Amino acid sequence: MELAVEMLNITKTYPENNLRANDGVDFVLRKGEILCLAGENGAGKTTLMKVLYGLEDHEEGTIKIRGNQENISSPMVANRLGIGMVHQHFMLVEDFTVAQNVLMGIEPRKHRISYDLKKAVTLVNEVIERHHFSIEADMVVRNLTVGQKQQVEIIKMLYRDVDILILDEPTSVLTEQEIESLFSTFRQLAKRGKSLILITHKLREIKAISDRVSVMRNGKMLGTYETDEVDERQISALMMGKSISFFIEHTKKDDESRPVIEGRKITVLRQGQERPLLNGLSFTAYSKEILGFAGVSGNGLGVLEAVLGGFIPTFDGKVLHNGKDITNIGTALLRKQGLAYVPSDRLHIGSSLKATVQENIIVGESGSFKKNGFLDQKRVTKHTNDLLQRYSAKATAQMPIGTLSGGNIQKVILAREIERYRDYIVFSEPTWGLDVASSQFVYEQIASLRDKGAAVILISSNLDEMLTIADRIIILYRGTRVASFSGDEARALSKEEIGEYMLGIRNQGDRGA
Repeated sequence: MELAVEMLNITKTYPENNLRANDGVDFVLRKGEILCLAGENGAGKTTLMKVLYGLEDHEEGTIKIRGNQENISSPMVANRLGIGMVHQHFMLVEDFTVAQNVLMGIEPRKHRISYDLKKAVTLVNEVIERHHFSIEADMVVRNLTVGQKQQVEIIKMLYRDVDILILDEPTSVLTEQEIESLFSTFRQLAKRGKSLILITHKLREIKAISDRVSVMRNGKMLGTYETDEVDERQISALMMGKSISFFIEHTKKDDESRPVIEGRKITVLRQGQERPLLNGLSFTAYSKEILGFAGVSGNGLGVLEAVLGGFIPTFDGKVLHNGKDITNIGTALLRKQGLAYVPSDRLHIGSSLKATVQENIIVGESGSFKKNGFLDQKRVTKHTNDLLQRYSAKATAQMPIGTLSGGNIQKVILAREIERYRDYIVFSEPTWGLDVASSQFVYEQIASLRDKGAAVILISSNLDEMLTIADRIIILYRGTRVASFSGDEARALSKEEIGEYMLGIRNQGDRGA
């Protein structure tokens, strides 16, 4: 079997915290195969792939591409060697066309002066037709579905003629139908001789798409296995050192439940756009209940998060907290009213990456840690260390939070927000990019809050997550509520049926909030 990639004895240490992210790792990718790279957060998967793509250097080890030893010092070098990487968070300009995004930096020129737009569209459409994608080069990215945006990112790499493709959590925000379409594309690429590496935490997807699975833990490679020779439980046990399965007990609101947060015909408009981003959305979030909002990204989930977080105003409608109007009062006042909030963007909204862990823990609350007008550093550090221990976060109080893995950053944010919780809390995409063990931990914390009497609002495009934990589910499509179910009703449906609501194929009608 011809080898596309050989990485031998790769060692990478981050000097800021003396973290050995890769410890003598060996990794092999065959030509024309789909290989899943699995492991819990902080296992070293993304670091290894960044080394392969030239985003990170390494102090030991060698890399061979198609049998030749190479020094991959940058993504440009990686591209020249036929290596491309599609990151978890899309890097697209929303107001540009597909062609403009694909050809950014390598635009065809007319007479070496002006951008040859006609040629750009022709070149990109050739790639689209060759690989049977479902978009056109002159489409504006803003108008695409999340699945189509994923296609644009892949087309960017294929246009550069890469034959080794790295994809970081490629299905994070896709519906079942979009996932199957994407997997069909992957299979076609592999048949044409492309080699694909998928970084993923989703055990069922590993079984569904990969030829082999490589498992990492604590910076080391545990081994590579033929996918049809291991089951989900075995993969989970390898990743975590133990087998993990999700079970969250569900509840129904009772006589003691009370309305905590109410949305009354909330409408949000963007200037110059006729279709509302949220269109007359009504709901009631009760105490002792997890109310889930599901949908494909771009259909109102992010807008609802921004409204509840106080970042954007509503055009019409009201938001009530315990009967009091809190519409458009802004984030600072919402915090004083009792908002606890775990945002989807943990890196830019949820944390300040250059600040220390303890500075992120006490942000907005530093006054309560002052003594005689000065910050009581010992008390701050003790408070931070207590939370880190309680939430099993691998960090120290003085570390810059930006040096932590995504799962540990999320645990710090969870610790801060749950500590401040009063009677309601908003979670948006709480386990995006997290491994199985970290996801289970988050689910347990959410369920514990509900059991203590909280009204929990869960906003998530991850259908598995919604079905695992929500007590009630409202589905949004194009900013409008198209269905609502009890958790049990939703779990009785197939994912394909729910996916049809999320894609706007079905509309249940208004069944009440």
